[in-house]
Amino acid sequence: MAAELTTHDLIARHRPTLDQALEAIRTRAYWSPHPEHPKAYGEHGSLDAAAGKAAFDALLGTRLDLGQPGTDGWVDGEVSPYGIELGVSYPHADIDVLLPAMKAGQRAWRDAGAETRAVVCLEILKRISDRTHEFAHAVMHTSGQAFMMALQAGGPHAQDRGLEAVAYAYVEQVRTPDTAEWTKPQGKRDPLALTKQFTPVPRGIGLVIGCNTFPTWNGYPGLFASLATGNAVLVKPHPRAVLPLALTVRIARDVLAEAGYDPNLVALAAERPGEGVAKTLATRPEIRIIDYTGSTSFGDWLEANARQAQVYTEKAGVNTVIVESTDDYKGMLSNLAFSLSLYSGQMCTTPQNLLIPREGIRTDEGPKTFDEVTADLARAVDGLLGDDARANALLGAIVNPDVKARLEAAAGLGEVALASREISNPEFPGAVVRTPVMVKLDGAKPDDEAAYMSECFGPVSFAVAVDSVADALELLRRTVREKGAMTVGAYTSDAEVERAVEEVCLEEAAQLSLNLTGGVYVNQTAAFSDFHGSGGNPAANAALTDGAFVANRFRVVEVRRQA
Repeated sequence: MAAELTTHDLIARHRPTLDQALEAIRTRAYWSPHPEHPKAYGEHGSLDAAAGKAAFDALLGTRLDLGQPGTDGWVDGEVSPYGIELGVSYPHADIDVLLPAMKAGQRAWRDAGAETRAVVCLEILKRISDRTHEFAHAVMHTSGQAFMMALQAGGPHAQDRGLEAVAYAYVEQVRTPDTAEWTKPQGKRDPLALTKQFTPVPRGIGLVIGCNTFPTWNGYPGLFASLATGNAVLVKPHPRAVLPLALTVRIARDVLAEAGYDPNLVALAAERPGEGVAKTLATRPEIRIIDYTGSTSFGDWLEANARQAQVYTEKAGVNTVIVESTDDYKGMLSNLAFSLSLYSGQMCTTPQNLLIPREGIRTDEGPKTFDEVTADLARAVDGLLGDDARANALLGAIVNPDVKARLEAAAGLGEVALASREISNPEFPGAVVRTPVMVKLDGAKPDDEAAYMSECFGPVSFAVAVDSVADALELLRRTVREKGAMTVGAYTSDAEVERAVEEVCLEEAAQLSLNLTGGVYVNQTAAFSDFHGSGGNPAANAALTDGAFVANRFRVVEVRRQA
């Protein structure tokens, strides 16, 4: 196969970006090569807003033929949370044909080396970035995210996470030199001399099991970490969110072919309704790596049953915020209101439990009782979402009926401090849009514990009254240890309390945000700087992204020769 993209050209084009990414993960300073602003696109071959929307519209009702071997039928049925039938059909694969075809190209991909694999991955990301507006609509209409969030989180932020994984993969692969000359003195005898060769060898085929809410943001780290370390990658999207990952696979296949590699190194596994292909794939002997984001029950099943694979899971957790005191009461309320409302709480990082002393808190506005804090927070949410246009832009749409059912059931769990209301979306009348609900619970009542100690994914939060800061800390510790947490937040103006919260999070391996009152929120993380999850508590067994996330996707094989 004649390469249209030479390795030399790819290195010249992308090595500077790779070097900047390597520096960013070293310093943890802010950096991104992918602009967040919609108007940044439209030059140098990228699609502007109108062209991106037109490209998305042109996909609707079409067949997305990827040219994969083993296609034995077609799968469709995606319906946007905004009420639109996408009508896109995808290839259904005969796995017994597709998996051997994916393995066929791995030798050449392995032999390409870490740098070549990295710059090929960066070319894939560059082409995805050029189509950010198209991807934004694809993410919006499969996840229910509002457009601006879909553009940013589903576009540049997801691309950042993919690039971050490539950077870490590169670092781990070049940690060991390609060759070494080994000489051991033997006194008066001739020294022992060997020439040693070290090759990063991929594990096999990586399986990415996509999620409904963040198909690209959660999918790209595993996809690019496995591909950059020499593995083929099979992408199994969530049945409700196929399009963004199918577009990703098509771009990856195009780039691989143009660079002279087998396009079957990346393939799609769309499933028929009720097929449950993820379980079948996860236990195939060819699958040696699995990346999964979703429910605890299936994550636990994968960890227990996919014994032939290295399994990376992000599951459920109960995210907690301790509210003990604050020097910026209005800023705290504003920050929490936004955190509870963003994407209708349908984020694995959204706070659920707000632990507040029943005797109240100290603030710059004077003492506030438990009831005053909850009432003021409810007013802050109402104020934020009082304008329907703004509310739609912030909330997006409820992603599926299960979230809607949990939201409606939550009001019966206790005293409602903030009632949910229905909001209409004039542009998309079929969208289900609801504001958050907040329910008061008592941390001292066993009957309330079943509610606040279970994840209630969606726009649901619990204001939990606790007897003391010590009780809040103990409840935080128990929650993280037993249920896991992707995020922990705390508000305190007391240095001793701050240290105590920090110590709990260090001991229980939970990522902590302290006293956020400005434009950074507990449920947001920045690639190249923030770790998403820790891998040290039940919410996830891996962190996005660190050396541990990539290093076990390959092994170093040594060949020794007599010198």
